[in-house]
Amino acid sequence: QVQLVESGGGSVQSGGSLRLSCAASGYNYCRAWFRQVPGKEREGIAAIEGDGSTYYGDSVKGRFTISGDNAKNTVYLQMNSLEPEDTGMYICAAATLYCGGAQWWRTPATYDSWGQGTQVTVSS
Repeated sequence: QVQLVESGGGSVQSGGSLRLSCAASGYNYCRAWFRQVPGKEREGIAAIEGDGSTYYGDSVKGRFTISGDNAKNTVYLQMNSLEPEDTGMYICAAATLYCGGAQWWRTPATYDSWGQGTQVTVSS
């Protein structure tokens, strides 16, 4: 397991942008972002693998971009055109081997390390 530390959350108005960062204490082949809203299941937002493959949730396609800097063991989530429905705690996750492909990347059990999260609040 590695330690994951998120940053970059905050409060923005609808249509605004934020860039989240997830710094890891070591290298993991797969890194992902999940969103947690009280009373709802943890939702997979985006994932990236070491070969550059990326996956996105349907609700964020075309608006969010996940990228990574392997030299810094850091993954970013650029969020544009934010909507109130994007509000939640954004949590970084890491998997040692792979993200599980299109079928399994959204499944929390795929990941063995989790950060504490950073809050994103979008107002209308």
